[in-house]
Amino acid sequence: MFSHVMVGADDIAASKAFYDAALGALGIPAGVVDEWGRVVYMHGGGRFLVTRPINGEPASPANGSTIGFAAASPEAADAWHAAGLANGGTAIENPPGIRHGTAGRTLYLAYLRDPAGNKLCASHRIA
Repeated sequence: MFSHVMVGADDIAASKAFYDAALGALGIPAGVVDEWGRVVYMHGGGRFLVTRPINGEPASPANGSTIGFAAASPEAADAWHAAGLANGGTAIENPPGIRHGTAGRTLYLAYLRDPAGNKLCASHRIA
């Protein structure tokens, strides 16, 4: 359904350090800075990008939005969370753990805000 997801950030270096560590914990290679100064992560056919806003205004997180990254296991979600915290992320919501979703789904979720304030989640579907 999606070709890519892009978030804004004012400090690209801080964002790259955060995402290299957090996404690296999920087995995603370090980001590459392209000719426009964006950081690009590619994995499993998807692309995730971090950029300065093209309108020159300060970056701001979208209210009510969350970007979810698939984790292969609860341990991978925990590693993502720990790497993110150690690299400028902020813990939000409940601590990482099991949540019961709709239709009887059981998920292991971990939430962070990146250095620019974007809300992120590492998610592993248990059942």
